[in-house]
Amino acid sequence: DPYTTVIVLAVITTVYSASSGLWGVVVTDLLLFVAAMVGSIAAAYYALNLPEIGGLEGLISHPQIAGRLSILPDFSDWGTTVMVFIIPLAVQWWSVWYPGAEPGGGGYVAQRMLAARDEKNALLATLWFNIAHYAIRPWPWIIVALCSLIVYPDFESIREAFPRIDPSIIGHDLAYPAMLVFLPNGLLGLVLVSLAAAYMSTISTHLNWGSSYIVDDFYRRFVRNDASDRHYVLVARISTVFLIIFASILSLWLENALQAFQILLQIGAGTGLIFILRWFWWRINAWSELSAMVISFLVAVYFQFIHQSLGFQPLHGSLNLLIGVGITTAGWLLVTFLTPPADRETLVAFYEQIRPMGPGWKAVVGDREPLEGESMAASFLCWLLGVAAVYGFVFGTGYLLYGFFIWGLLLVAIAVGCAAYILKLLPRVGLR
Repeated sequence: DPYTTVIVLAVITTVYSASSGLWGVVVTDLLLFVAAMVGSIAAAYYALNLPEIGGLEGLISHPQIAGRLSILPDFSDWGTTVMVFIIPLAVQWWSVWYPGAEPGGGGYVAQRMLAARDEKNALLATLWFNIAHYAIRPWPWIIVALCSLIVYPDFESIREAFPRIDPSIIGHDLAYPAMLVFLPNGLLGLVLVSLAAAYMSTISTHLNWGSSYIVDDFYRRFVRNDASDRHYVLVARISTVFLIIFASILSLWLENALQAFQILLQIGAGTGLIFILRWFWWRINAWSELSAMVISFLVAVYFQFIHQSLGFQPLHGSLNLLIGVGITTAGWLLVTFLTPPADRETLVAFYEQIRPMGPGWKAVVGDREPLEGESMAASFLCWLLGVAAVYGFVFGTGYLLYGFFIWGLLLVAIAVGCAAYILKLLPRVGLR
């Protein structure tokens, strides 16, 4: 039942996260990633070998799947096109914060980058994370999802296959676990472990990240700044326990995974731009970031709990997102100009440590010459090449799986070339 599942996994994850800290989280994440990939690939293999699927060729040619393999959406379905294509390309990538994909970087990725041996290793590890996260990890899940459209074409077929399941939990996200019944027992256990591993690696990262905020950014600064390291570690462990309790309660309240995804996007709507501009514009201050996070959270609460209770019709998720981006961006810009900037000494120290590039810092440092190897053009070129490399691997892998070998090999070759050129450009962005 949901309560037992949540409590058991929460306790196990909390114990090793609280006892080992970042080191334990990073090491176990590596092992959990391997377990998750082995389990998901095994699930895809057995799903493809079902008689009604007939392997990859049978899957691709099945009439139930034929219209669902296009990389581009159906532009006649304007609602879906806006949600999955136009808004992500035009708005979402720069405006919305999401764990692991923070525009301009964030604590989720930074805690791993700061633990790397040096800046070059941090950059390469982040590039590998994006390739593994977007190009490798999703495809076994996608294949199982496509197979489920044939085996369980509608909700009624799931109800018939599992008559004892509570009808209230039958939804789109039940199709994946419904496919697992075709696995042999031993392998079924491995796949269940892989699902638990995916949960545990994500939760442990958030617990470690959240407790670091509570201790370093709040408790140490405003409550007690003269305690020993042992004391702060204890506070971090207590914070970890309270965070998992809150997360468990929230997870039991949510109805499906899509709801959690939409809430996260709405909470982060409008904060992304500030996380980019803080590296290029000296005027961003602490109040800018705090106001952005508070405003976006309040807007998310309004749309989730208040809007419909006032008698208004629910809005499309994409429209909620755009409204949230607009309100939050206007709010933090107003707060930025109404509050004083950080003092000059802090700004100069930040500049000397981080070396932000571009004209946005001239008001602070004047026409100071950039350091050797600092090239803003090369940095932006690396960014574009990184995006091309990740997308090349994503779609190249997909084309190879779908049997379109020429397109697949071409895109993978482009991705490899982009990654190789990034390595060549590293000295021009100060990394040797």
